[in-house]
Amino acid sequence: MKDTLAPELRAALWMIGSILSFSFMAVAGRWLAEGYDTFEIMLYRSLTGIVIVFVFAAFFGTLSELSTRSAPTHVIRNLFHFVGQNLWFYAITVIPLAQVFALEFTSPIWILILSPIFLGERMTRPRIVAAVLGFIGVLVVTRPGATPLNAGIVMAAIAAICFALTGLLTKRLTKTESLTSILAYLTATQAVFGLICAGYDGDIRLPTTESTPLLGLVGLAGLIAHFCLTKALSIAPATVVMPIDFTRLPLIAVIGMLVFGEALDPWVFVGAALIFAGNYYNIWSETRKAQISD
Repeated sequence: MKDTLAPELRAALWMIGSILSFSFMAVAGRWLAEGYDTFEIMLYRSLTGIVIVFVFAAFFGTLSELSTRSAPTHVIRNLFHFVGQNLWFYAITVIPLAQVFALEFTSPIWILILSPIFLGERMTRPRIVAAVLGFIGVLVVTRPGATPLNAGIVMAAIAAICFALTGLLTKRLTKTESLTSILAYLTATQAVFGLICAGYDGDIRLPTTESTPLLGLVGLAGLIAHFCLTKALSIAPATVVMPIDFTRLPLIAVIGMLVFGEALDPWVFVGAALIFAGNYYNIWSETRKAQISD
């Protein structure tokens, strides 16, 4: 039945899984923050991920794909991701969820800016336009001068940069590494980082009957979200997938309003629309250029 569906519809179904997973992770992370610091949340998320990744790798017979040839790149990549994810978990506890998600969507813009340095790619006119629109969008979301610039906004913005660096290094790793290898290093190294950071003071809060389902949900939702997003991109072009991904913003805004009593800020949506426009214009330009060259 799955094969009878159009690629766009199949990608949309995978994106629904991704969007819901990201939203569940944000809500669970907000609730957990009442009793756990971000390092502890990341530790338990990574431990959950280790179990899931290695069980599936053993089931599908892909454990043999693990190697140490790119270990330094894996460690650097996962260090950026660990920092970014910790800052993201912190941000969702101090500013509205919609604002965090809007700033997170700037990651592709940062990839455009940083790719000439890390990947040697050329900065084209569409990429410059995308970067400018993204920067204006960030200014609209944060509105410096009109609203206080608090730690949550700064941390969410830095998290987006860290996610961009993670994406650039992931792109480099995909040339030689399998998905199993990337996910195994991701969960294992971040578990080590989490253990060091959470346990440096000798005090790591253990899971309780109430928190265990939420900790498991954070770990499971994170893996499912990225897996669904990857599957969607493998089925349909980014020009189809990306607009669907941006529906995360209105969804999380409604969730924030209903669950946490957060106000709906229209400026967040205006800024996010500019960020989306920049991202989409660049993807459309790249896709059009590829079609012309073919």
